[in-house]
Amino acid sequence: MRLKRIMLRYFPPGIGLEYIQGGCTKTKEIDLFDLTSSTDIEELAFAVAKGEPLITPNIHHQLVDSLRRLQKKIFSTTIHRFYRHKTLKTHLLPLTNVAFDKFGKKCLTGSYDRTCKVWDIETGEEVHTLQGHKNVVYAVAFNNPSGDKILTGSFDKTARLWSYETGECKQTFSGHSGEVVAVQFDPQKQLIATASMDTTARLYNSATGQEVAVLQGHTGEIISLQYNSCGTHLLTGSFDHTVALWDTRTNSQLGVLAGHDAEISSCMFSQDGNVVVSGSLDKTARAWDVRTLKCLHCIEGHHDEVLDVTLDLRGWRLATASSDSTVRLWDLQNNCKLISTLSGHTQEVSKVCFNPAGSIVLTASQDHTARLWDPNSGKCLQLLEGHADDVFSCAFSYYGDTIITASKDNTCRIWHNTVTKKTDE
Repeated sequence: MRLKRIMLRYFPPGIGLEYIQGGCTKTKEIDLFDLTSSTDIEELAFAVAKGEPLITPNIHHQLVDSLRRLQKKIFSTTIHRFYRHKTLKTHLLPLTNVAFDKFGKKCLTGSYDRTCKVWDIETGEEVHTLQGHKNVVYAVAFNNPSGDKILTGSFDKTARLWSYETGECKQTFSGHSGEVVAVQFDPQKQLIATASMDTTARLYNSATGQEVAVLQGHTGEIISLQYNSCGTHLLTGSFDHTVALWDTRTNSQLGVLAGHDAEISSCMFSQDGNVVVSGSLDKTARAWDVRTLKCLHCIEGHHDEVLDVTLDLRGWRLATASSDSTVRLWDLQNNCKLISTLSGHTQEVSKVCFNPAGSIVLTASQDHTARLWDPNSGKCLQLLEGHADDVFSCAFSYYGDTIITASKDNTCRIWHNTVTKKTDE
């Protein structure tokens, strides 16, 4: 084996080793979830090299340099303000969902007008209008990191696979008897998963369009769907008050996470796949052990429905967004102790997300605004204004330097964090 290069993975922190073996180029990833601003890089480099034969003494200095660049990027203390870059006047009918590609160069918008549109973030120009669905396009996704394929889910009970380059529909996935409300590519890009109001999730071969499995067991509509990072497990959240865990290798149910007293609003895996978090209309969130299927913490404190939950990329902190107009931050490493309460929105907060470094929280609200927050102090860093109706979704790009906000005013706004970018009206 011969090492070709060391690649940095900023979020979550890690490195990739590209090497030659038997004439073939291969890649191995090493997770560095415990990297902090105070980590001794020389000690870390020796620890990484100790268990990795590809890293020989003659490249120790290269490894140290790479790790220092990784640390500097992730733990930069500079907080930039975001400036409006483009306003995308997207569809004539209301928007349903938005998605970034990995690098924040393009985005998708779904709409009640039965189309999905593809946009160039830098120019604000429409690249494609994906037409073919016979009802609302509710779910949209890129096959990140490559971003050359697009997946859409519709109220017409189908999902479709599209080429980014041409805008051509490559596959139509049929079989559901209810609206398709969530879609996702598996990390290996071989399968796609769909969730439906018909109480089932389904797996399809992305190349052939053939149905691989029907995941049955929920007694209510499925509204949330996520693969773990390696694609071996799938999570589904349902209106039946439960979250189900599935093994995608055997297409069987591993267990049911039961305990909520009302509909599930959101659920997700931690990056390492060991923990699941869920939010519910019962005003609580819960953290679950994937191995034992036991509830680790029942997280109480909100005064109204919990509408969204998210973890930072290390899985150390949980953010919960609520109809009570607040977001709360919880320390999962310290018995789910409350870190801060983000107060300032005047109506329900429907979406919350961390920037990749975990140093900023972004929220979207019915009060027509999005906000940026310091998760530790709870201080509002910036108010993103300009939308004329509810802001129902928001997201950071992979590097955290671009934000998208989506509103019921039928526009998306693109925000950059450098003053050198031009803004429009």
